Amino acid sequence: MAIHEDLKKQIPEAMRARDEVRLRTLRSLVTAMTNEVVAKKRKPDEFLTDDEALAVLKRAASQRKDSIEQFLKGGRPELAEPEQAELAIIESLLPAMMSRDEVEQIARAKMAELGVSTKAESGKFIGALMKELKGAADGQVVKEVVDSLLA
Repeated sequence: MAIHEDLKKQIPEAMRARDEVRLRTLRSLVTAMTNEVVAKKRKPDEFLTDDEALAVLKRAASQRKDSIEQFLKGGRPELAEPEQAELAIIESLLPAMMSRDEVEQIARAKMAELGVSTKAESGKFIGALMKELKGAADGQVVKEVVDSLLA
């Protein structure tokens, strides 16, 4: 079953379980996906492909992380708590990300393949690496690995 369709089916389950955080998160995700469908000039009752749905989920996770960071910087931990709960639910829906060690192994192989050796080539290297990893690794982790390899 498609991710978008599955999320829609989970809403009644969350209602029956009276899980307010999960219900709120699922509703916001389904709304974001419906908005994406409309933005792609399709009918609102259509479903996104799994790749498109994953992009929406990643964007939602990124937004929650940013909100948490901003609330904590602003000294408002009570506002960061609901965002953290929603982020945990969103991350449970996303496929597992690669570990730093796995990213480093692939980066070393790609580095040898491309012949990258200087910090000036890091942009091209990160781009090629992200293309190969296809969203299976966090961009921040990839950047840290590349910086450590080229240091």
